[in-house]
Amino acid sequence: MLEARHSRRSPQAKGCRGELKHRTTLPAFTPHPKACATAQTARRITPFPFLDAMGVEPEHAQFHLHAHAAPLYLPIWSMHKLSDRRLRFEEDKMSTARNYVVLLVAGALLVSTVFAATATGAAAEYVRPPPGRIILTEHTEPAAHPQQVHVSAVGATHMRVSWVTDDKNAQSVVEYGKASRNYTSSATGEHTSYRYFLYTSGKIHHVKIGPLEPSTVYYYRCGMAGKEFTLRTPPATLPIELAVVGDLGQTEWTASTLSHVSKTDYDMLLVPGDLSYADTQQPLWDTFGRFVQRHASRRPWMATQGNHEVEAAPLPPVPGSPPPFAAYGARWPAPHEESGSPSNLYYSFDAAGAAVHVVMLGSYAAFDAGSDQYRWLARDLAAVDRRATPWLVAVLHAPWYNTNAAHQGEGEAMRVAMERLLFEARVDVVFAGHVHAYERFDSLAVLTRVYNNEANPCGPVYITIGDGGNREGLAFEEASFGHGRLRVVNATTAHWAWHRNDDAESVVRDELWLESLAANAACRQQGGPTAVDSFQNDEL
Repeated sequence: MLEARHSRRSPQAKGCRGELKHRTTLPAFTPHPKACATAQTARRITPFPFLDAMGVEPEHAQFHLHAHAAPLYLPIWSMHKLSDRRLRFEEDKMSTARNYVVLLVAGALLVSTVFAATATGAAAEYVRPPPGRIILTEHTEPAAHPQQVHVSAVGATHMRVSWVTDDKNAQSVVEYGKASRNYTSSATGEHTSYRYFLYTSGKIHHVKIGPLEPSTVYYYRCGMAGKEFTLRTPPATLPIELAVVGDLGQTEWTASTLSHVSKTDYDMLLVPGDLSYADTQQPLWDTFGRFVQRHASRRPWMATQGNHEVEAAPLPPVPGSPPPFAAYGARWPAPHEESGSPSNLYYSFDAAGAAVHVVMLGSYAAFDAGSDQYRWLARDLAAVDRRATPWLVAVLHAPWYNTNAAHQGEGEAMRVAMERLLFEARVDVVFAGHVHAYERFDSLAVLTRVYNNEANPCGPVYITIGDGGNREGLAFEEASFGHGRLRVVNATTAHWAWHRNDDAESVVRDELWLESLAANAACRQQGGPTAVDSFQNDEL
């Protein structure tokens, strides 16, 4: 028996959207009419992102649907007669919103929220945090001085340094060297800017520096003005540590998460989408860039887009309307050309001397079999030699597997289109965001790999980590803000840990060891198993 907390949203709400297929072997259920009415009312609530600017206290405002309290209907899954047993609902009042859902499992795949893996002990000691205030970071330096500095990896030996200046005449030059104030090299790059209706961005600079030595600290200065920054290049061999944080925003909880990330060393940070939560309010892109600068200027940040990066103009578009992803594309360029991708919305890169290959997918770019993204992904994965690259990691925004009522089914079309490509390439881990909580697939405390809605020892491990600190609140009553770390130790072994934000300390609440699928003889066989009758324990 496993105890787990359920979503604060009514589980029937997803049925109101016609999303009845729960991607497990559990039986389907019928939405309760009362829950549908509540969900329809809830969906009419629109978040307002600028509470601080208006002097509105968070507790006096409606946040996102994730924080909206609909009546809770507790499902009880009884597996005594799985073939003909229906899911039963027991209605309760709002005061029961902290009750447990008891899942009784007998040989069926259970998708469990792993924040409850410690069962009643963790629940008794932990109280769900409220949404944090938005932090608006000002620029107090001269117009020619760099702001919003961040770095990203470009190929094996180069880094891209990006920053913004209010001075339109500032130079796109980076001076750098291995000793403070002793710059032995310099590089000149490019600059851009964009308009979003009445907003005009500052001058956005992008300069590629290198070749650089691995695992080396470099000192650099942007635009020949302002303060000095430092960065450390990733290692050229294993081990390597990848921090993973999704759905960041710029709140008090984001600050806590990034502080916890930086307290322990890491080599790269992966962001599965939703960075600034500007949502068309372009000055929030500037405050976000300044907010993350102290972290993003020191280690490469590799991001993919989320729904909050789209910022599409209203329909029908008016003359001069900005294209989708205007701000994201101008501010956060990806090394897509180096990986043969035609778009900044999806790309790939190697880490640790190509021991790890990371594929950054675009949930909001076309992904069907006839799309550019699909064709690029097929070519990219086919070119990976698993003898030289034992680890394959994929990152996207909208999760393909998700137990939470929020965003249920939003990644399904992409899963149907692309999942087989990842499976046949033997991708080891898939990270997603979008749902503001931490989840991974689990069965009776045993790690479960998944393919096509079934447990499969040759499928990826699916992890949702959308709990970086966004302004919309959390999806689960017992969820927490936090971050994850994937430490690839060697060609066969990696360690995953999820760190919960527990006040001043970062507390590990879930961890496991993974074996590379390239080291699994059965999975190396052409056309490996497509289904299994029993669960595979992948922990070492």
